[in-house]
Amino acid sequence: MASTSDTQVSVQENKESQQPKIQIYSPSNDEVSAFWREKYEKDAKKYWDIFYKRHQDRFFKDRHYLDKEWGRHFSGDGRKVILEVGCGAGNTIFPLLATYPDLFVHACDFSPRAVNLVKIHKDFTEARVNAFVCDLTSDDLCQHITPSSVDVVTMIFVLSAVSPEKMPVAVQNIRKILKPNGRILFRDYATGDLAQERFTGKEQKISENFYVRGDGTRAFYFSDEFLENLFKENGFNMEEHVLCCKQVENRSREIVMNRRWVQAVFKVADSIDISGATTKNELNHLQEDYDKRKDTVSGFDIDISEGMAVEMFGNSSSNEEIVEIAIRDYAFKIKVVSKEHQHTCPSTGLMLWESARLMASILAANPEIVFTKRVLELGSGCGGVCSMIAARSADLVIATDGDTKALDLLTENIASNLKSPFLDKLNVKRLEWGDKCDIEAIKKLNGKGFDIIIGTDVTYISGAIIPLFATARELISENNKEAALILCHVFRRVDEAYILSAASEYGFRLVETWPDQTPNSSSHGIIKSWFSDGQCEVPSTALNIMYFQIA
Repeated sequence: MASTSDTQVSVQENKESQQPKIQIYSPSNDEVSAFWREKYEKDAKKYWDIFYKRHQDRFFKDRHYLDKEWGRHFSGDGRKVILEVGCGAGNTIFPLLATYPDLFVHACDFSPRAVNLVKIHKDFTEARVNAFVCDLTSDDLCQHITPSSVDVVTMIFVLSAVSPEKMPVAVQNIRKILKPNGRILFRDYATGDLAQERFTGKEQKISENFYVRGDGTRAFYFSDEFLENLFKENGFNMEEHVLCCKQVENRSREIVMNRRWVQAVFKVADSIDISGATTKNELNHLQEDYDKRKDTVSGFDIDISEGMAVEMFGNSSSNEEIVEIAIRDYAFKIKVVSKEHQHTCPSTGLMLWESARLMASILAANPEIVFTKRVLELGSGCGGVCSMIAARSADLVIATDGDTKALDLLTENIASNLKSPFLDKLNVKRLEWGDKCDIEAIKKLNGKGFDIIIGTDVTYISGAIIPLFATARELISENNKEAALILCHVFRRVDEAYILSAASEYGFRLVETWPDQTPNSSSHGIIKSWFSDGQCEVPSTALNIMYFQIA
């Protein structure tokens, strides 16, 4: 007969086996996590605002080719009304206004900074341009433009920035303001473009043919079938279509970039072509001309400026930077993801968080916390400053993370900042919380358990809290009554009550918190004593510390 304890173990193991695997780190199939997909969608406007703050009007070249490619759509009897969707800095608007004096242009973008760039342009005039902020996936164009009043809509490298599932809403929104015989002039990225190829293997894939760049802006790459079906299902016929290919070369850097984009014209499906056979003959002639030029690399103008193309698609390491950190008597040079890319990097461990700075400052001011002890850092990220300072006093330190890129940078940073004998006491290991193989590998390095376990900003995902405490319980020293788990963080999506509930489930009790400084009867103001000399740097008043021991 099985004992009660054996039964409890069996129930617990069965419970753990049934729990879904928590995606804390980037998945192995190169796709970004659900957390980041939601963030890119929610903050899309912010990322494009940052884009225009950085590039102003230098990214895209003025589109003087529009007259050559689509001139017949802008000329004719009467004043033509145009809508430029995703107007950016006005690279489409102002060449058109200069070429066609009778045009009136509505110009919209969901980046307020981009719209402002249009309004401060030297050629801007309200008599000819109506510029406004609008998100096609949520704002009604009819609030700014009279329904069925626009002759031509230009969509040039704009729909690719929209989530594929929201593209139908954007197309239907545009259809409402087009005249019955109106057209959409379309140019955007095509599948097989160099930029899409460079995304492969970089954990920047959001969904099929949809990727996030290093600056947080997104790009979709259109296949012919997807593009035609998208517009057909939302009330348009494809009138013209051509795949454009061109090489962009930077001789000084010996870089050749093969660019691919699709160019098309769409017409409202239920409209009647009142212009007769002549127009159709002209269109057939133009299509034949497109087909002849289709495979000629010099046959089309490219929108992106050469310098920006090299910056985006060339071999650049600008996504990393060295930050210098001074903590009391210690100075570190830490390689992290650059500030421009930090808010979009797939792993939260590729930057240095304020909680790590605070905990490092505490360890530097109070070396007795880890003196001659065995120390484990959970979720070290790429910086490892807490572990490096702990290595000066501790007998053994193991810095861990579950993200491969973070571990690579962590190893590099430790090697460049620490020397023997301290370097010899610090090990870097992979540890994905809840992973039995990773946990067993840590135990092989230290089978006695750890006296101090540290985690800085490791409580930001609710699904990770249970694996966090389960892992800590597996690795904390059972023989040392003073062994502690110290968490330093900012409360975000996970509140204190949930953390305490998870801690209790795995046999931890909260001894003390900070800044509340309300220890229970068995505590002696442990955390409060760390700040007694006033030398600890507190980078943010939002930071909290929780001190746990085994119940």
